[in-house]
Amino acid sequence: MKKLMLLAIPALLIASCTKYDKNHQHAKIETEYGNIVVKLYNSTPNHTNNFVKLINNKFYDGIIFHRVIDKFMIQGGDPDTKNSEPNKLYGEKDAGYLIDAEFNDTIFHKRGCIAMAREGDNVNPEKKSSSSQFYIVVGKKFTEQELDSLEIKLFNRKVSNYSKTIYSSLLREMGDTLNNTKIKETIETIVMAKVDSFKHATPMTKFSNKQREIYTTVGGTPHLDQNYTVFGEVIEGYEVVEKISLVERDANDRPLKDIKMKISLIK
Repeated sequence: MKKLMLLAIPALLIASCTKYDKNHQHAKIETEYGNIVVKLYNSTPNHTNNFVKLINNKFYDGIIFHRVIDKFMIQGGDPDTKNSEPNKLYGEKDAGYLIDAEFNDTIFHKRGCIAMAREGDNVNPEKKSSSSQFYIVVGKKFTEQELDSLEIKLFNRKVSNYSKTIYSSLLREMGDTLNNTKIKETIETIVMAKVDSFKHATPMTKFSNKQREIYTTVGGTPHLDQNYTVFGEVIEGYEVVEKISLVERDANDRPLKDIKMKISLIK
C-alpha cells in the first residue's frame, strides 16, 4: 500500500501541471458554496477578452448572483449588487457598453456553459450582449419528442415576432393618413400577406444531430441557442452551480441570502 501511494504522488503532480488546456484561458469563480472553474472559448474573442479584462480589473469581486432558477440558470454581474440592499430587484446595470453577438453553430447552450445576458429583441434586435452580466446554464435533459415540439414553437415565435414588428411599423406609417377602421383593415391585409411570404421564405429551425445528442444526454437550454452568446463552459465545480440554483429565492428569483463571487484568472 505504501509503495502504491508513493508511486501515485508523482502522477498526481504531473496531472496537476497539465490539468488545464494551455491553449485556452481559464477563470475561477469563488463562492461560499465552492469554486467553479470555466474554460473560455477562443472562438468568441470579443466576449472572452472582455471577461478577462473585467476580471483583471476585479470588476466581479463582491458582486452577487442576483437571479437563480432551478433547472434553468444562475446569473450575476450587476455592479450595483456590490452594495446590495435586502429585497431589492437587481439586473439593470452592467459595465456600461454592449458587445456584438458572436454566434457559432458548433457552440450550444449545454449544461454548464457560460454565456452573456442581454436585453430583449424588442429593444435589442441585433442581440448584443451585456458587457458584464453572465449566466451559467443548469437546464434539463430533453426527449427527442420535446425537441421536435420546441422546433415548432421556436418557428411560431419567430413568425409572431415578425408579425408584431411589421404591424407596428405599418401602424406608424399609416396612422396619420387613414381613419382607425381603415387602418386596421389595411394593415391586417398587408401583414397577413407579408407573414405568409415570411413563412415560405424562412426555414424552420432544426436542431443538428450534435445538438440533439447533447440535449438528450447532457441537457441544457436549447431555446437560447443563437440568441445569447456562449463564450465558455464549466470544467470543474458544476455541482456548485447546481447548489446555487437550488437556494431559496424571492418572487424575483433573487436568493434570500446573498451569494457573493470573486473571479480570478488561473495562470
